[in-house]
Amino acid sequence: MAPTEETLSSDADDNPSAARASSESPQPAARMPRWLPRAMVLALALVACYRLATWAFDQLTGLLLNILIAFFLALAIEPAVDRMAARGMRRGLATGLVFLAILVGAAGFFTLLGSMLADQIITMVQDFPKYLDDVVSWINDTFHTHLSRLEIQDSLLHSDWLQSYVKNSADNVLDVSAQVLGGLFKTLTVTLFAFYFAADGPRLRRALCSVLPPTRQVEVLRAWEIAVAKTGGYIYSRGLMALISGVAHYILLEALGVPYAPALAVWVGLISQFIPTIGTYLAGALPMLIAFTIEPWYALWVLIFVVIYQQFENYLLQPRITARTVDIHPAVSFGSVIAGTALLGAVGALIAIPATATLQAFLGAYIKRYDVTDDPRVHGRTRRRGVSALARMRAALARRG
Repeated sequence: MAPTEETLSSDADDNPSAARASSESPQPAARMPRWLPRAMVLALALVACYRLATWAFDQLTGLLLNILIAFFLALAIEPAVDRMAARGMRRGLATGLVFLAILVGAAGFFTLLGSMLADQIITMVQDFPKYLDDVVSWINDTFHTHLSRLEIQDSLLHSDWLQSYVKNSADNVLDVSAQVLGGLFKTLTVTLFAFYFAADGPRLRRALCSVLPPTRQVEVLRAWEIAVAKTGGYIYSRGLMALISGVAHYILLEALGVPYAPALAVWVGLISQFIPTIGTYLAGALPMLIAFTIEPWYALWVLIFVVIYQQFENYLLQPRITARTVDIHPAVSFGSVIAGTALLGAVGALIAIPATATLQAFLGAYIKRYDVTDDPRVHGRTRRRGVSALARMRAALARRG
């Protein structure tokens, strides 16, 4: 017969030591949930994977940017490669000929500019005492001073600033050499990837479409065609603006009598359009330098013209040409360049407009549009006073018909 509660209580009253011992006996410890160790290991594994992915992305950022530049370069030359391949030429040979033409043109252009620049630097160094005499004479006549060219030359040659500059330049020779080699390596990397993307374009599209369902394949091919068209339009717009800029600067340089005006005009047009952010300043520096060797005041006129033309191009010329060739609103193109520069620097500024145009055209194919109501607040028209509602209705019906 099992003991009742009354029996247990009476036993505890009769034997208080046993009751105290039973109350002081240790309770069994709470067990750890079985899922907790696994959750901790999983959390540590996720953190480790995130840190590893972040480190790998930081290390491969340069390579990814080079691949992105190569991809848009391949899109730009793909129409020419397609035309040559349609006539029976192998895509690899066609791509090689296109790159060879670009290389020959760039090499010839920079060789001509290099020889021209070297001649002008030699001329400027030889005529430097004459320039300094003119500046000193102007200062003495204007401010009634008694400066001497020999004293100025001696102070410049023995100045601490010049000595420290020469020393720092000698110490930074290795750094400059490393940067030049790094730039050549990046150029070679971009060229190789662009060659493979353009030469193996159909194979790359087949490999990409083979892992997608048929409906997705159509979307990818459509996006690819849009990207080719928009990138080609962007290159065309840049070439057109380079032509206009070159003609404008050629007229100025020819009017001032600056030598090598055609080569300088081509330099200004290409560098200002195809090097983002700092291209305008690089393009205007060389004509200013050569104009200074002819007449110091000519350099000031060139600077003023470069600044005025840049404002005209940014606010009037570029938005209109870009809107027609790339089919993108001027405000959107301007904002995309700012956003691309903030995200990827000079590379982002270079590819921002074709990337935005491609995305806008691709999304436009999937956005359903409706007819806009005939309202003056939408079309920007003002209602005429005295026109009845019946007349407005008739006009609306006539427009629809």
